[in-house]
Amino acid sequence: MSPPSRRLQTKPVITCLKTFLISYSLIFWVTGVILLAVGVWGKVSLEDYLSLASDESTNAPYVLIGTGATIVIFGLFGCFATCRGSPWMLKLYAMFLTLVFLAELVAGISGFIFRHEIKAKLGSAFDHAVKFYNSTDRSSTAVDGIQRNLHCCGVKNYTDWNGTAYFKEKGIPTSCCKDITKCSEETLKDLDKAAKEVYTTGCFSLVTHVMEANLGIIAGISFGIAFFQLIGIFLACCLSRYITNNQYEMV
Repeated sequence: MSPPSRRLQTKPVITCLKTFLISYSLIFWVTGVILLAVGVWGKVSLEDYLSLASDESTNAPYVLIGTGATIVIFGLFGCFATCRGSPWMLKLYAMFLTLVFLAELVAGISGFIFRHEIKAKLGSAFDHAVKFYNSTDRSSTAVDGIQRNLHCCGVKNYTDWNGTAYFKEKGIPTSCCKDITKCSEETLKDLDKAAKEVYTTGCFSLVTHVMEANLGIIAGISFGIAFFQLIGIFLACCLSRYITNNQYEMV
């Protein structure tokens, strides 16, 4: 057993570590809620665009939702472990934070390294979907959803539809229209007339412009969140060690 004087000295340290770790766990919990919200938003708003890169629906929104939900659960677990003062719970919490740190680090580095390949793949997939658009298959539905939701038309601009078989038959798709009531078939078959009634900004150029403009911010936030886990790992390990070494028990 540690001498009473030593236990009195370490009690403020443990109390301080507890306060910091609980605060950290609450912030960690909030990041989980944000990831969960982004995943749900991505599922509703951006799945059409992401799914063009593959024949099957993308799992990206589900990954974010699952990751966010897991972080929410472990954030609460971290608060409970800290209040309980259980060394093994704190070690488990530190282990989970380590796994999250490594996963986020690998994902961030991979995304940065392969950003050009990802951009090229999405561009090629969208271009292919526009060329073979027929308004009925899955990829065509995805194109309609993208144009309607992002207020854009075509790959680079609305004139991309001029070289498609669909344009020769029916003109520009109605999903490009600002107001569908003003888009007659005659208007949609004439690029000059359509320019006043459809969105003129290209979908791919719009998305990539936003991505490139915010790449530095996104990278900074991603790596910042990843290295934020190191604080939690340090606090959890220190608190666990102090409790174990001094045989400190929460009353």
